[in-house]
Amino acid sequence: MVDFSTDRLSDLAESIGITITSLSDGNCTVECSVDERHVNLAGVAHGGLHATMLDTAMSGALVSELSEGEWCATAQLDVSFLNAAYPGVHLVAAGRMVRRGSGIAHLEGEITAEDGTLVASAKGVWAVWASRPASQGGTD
Repeated sequence: MVDFSTDRLSDLAESIGITITSLSDGNCTVECSVDERHVNLAGVAHGGLHATMLDTAMSGALVSELSEGEWCATAQLDVSFLNAAYPGVHLVAAGRMVRRGSGIAHLEGEITAEDGTLVASAKGVWAVWASRPASQGGTD
């Protein structure tokens, strides 16, 4: 397995305040406190925040299991938005590996608020390559 440090977030994730708090053994946890920049016109956290947190946590769970040189990309992400989150609420997204084959991985994730309320859940499929493919900026 590759030893990835906790500072390997995308610029998007970092710019909206997501931080990695745990990354190992097919599991990843990311956190974010909802503030005014995260809300939609209704005053609740935008679904894009939830989707980004879940994609980040679930991708991290897979990345924690990749071998040296392997590459992955999200192929499908299905998010269910279950409860609203308001400014001031701290959200925790946990991603976990469900099953991995040689070219595909299935992951699940959920976001909970600090009071334990389930805010969103997700299932997703990731493509896995032995090395970075040309379609992702690689040379093969």
